[in-house]
Amino acid sequence: MIQTITVTTGERCQLVDVTSKVQKAVRETRLSSGYVICYVPHTTAGITIQENADPDVIHDFLWKLADLVPHVEASYRHGEGNSDAHIKASLVGASQTILVEDGSLVLGTWQGIYFCEFDGPRQRKLHIRCVAG
Repeated sequence: MIQTITVTTGERCQLVDVTSKVQKAVRETRLSSGYVICYVPHTTAGITIQENADPDVIHDFLWKLADLVPHVEASYRHGEGNSDAHIKASLVGASQTILVEDGSLVLGTWQGIYFCEFDGPRQRKLHIRCVAG
């Protein structure tokens, strides 16, 4: 069964820690061992696993993406003004797979799961599928 959560973003580019929401989905399905797939069904958003101990990592992540793929670029041809968001979403990716053992996400000490907004603020969806195995 797919569980869908809503992620509300407040900025154009933002990372939202959804680790606790994904862990809650695992608990609700009573998955003991297996994996969880997190999927973002948007072309201007993504999902990543990143350090969640030092907020400067998130700042640096967003800063470097903005540096590599600027919001305003004269050569973009897409007419909606969000070409950078499409490129950033493709670079980050639309899904992550996380192992589950003893009912808990198997993440490193400093890791968290982040929803990546590149064209906000918006209300977004995150699909979560827990798979026994």
